[in-house]
Amino acid sequence: MSKTQAAKKPTKGASKPASKGKPKAKAGAGKGLVRPAPKAKARRAKLVVAKIDAWSVFKISFLLSVGLGIVTVVAGIFLWTTMDLTGIFDDINALLGTILGTEGGGTQIQELFTLGQVASMTTIIAVLNVVLITLAASLAALLYNVCASLVGGIGLTLTDD
Repeated sequence: MSKTQAAKKPTKGASKPASKGKPKAKAGAGKGLVRPAPKAKARRAKLVVAKIDAWSVFKISFLLSVGLGIVTVVAGIFLWTTMDLTGIFDDINALLGTILGTEGGGTQIQELFTLGQVASMTTIIAVLNVVLITLAASLAALLYNVCASLVGGIGLTLTDD
């Protein structure tokens, strides 16, 4: 190797000599800008609800209706207690006394509707609601399955936004 070739050859770690002609553009200047990453497209999935399992509808509707029954009983007891503490029963007794003309010794609403009777009636209504709601939801699932077999079900489009 001649001395001129050795002088032109870059050593390890040294930069290359500048080429003759056009100077190199700095990174990030002009057309060499860094473009932002393209926005990811939202995924879409088209699904069809072709069948609903009647047993799972039965279980879920039973549990939800039991919860609704508990809320019904608690609300009935709470309503009666609130009416008793605020004196609404006394106002109703006074109103009935003036309407019926029996001052003083008329009927007492609290004797007709005791807390125990209200709790019993709301419990009976709650149990009936549990049975009716569970049967209605299960019947609706079976009817949906029949209709879906004829029509094809309900189409859903899910996106990943």
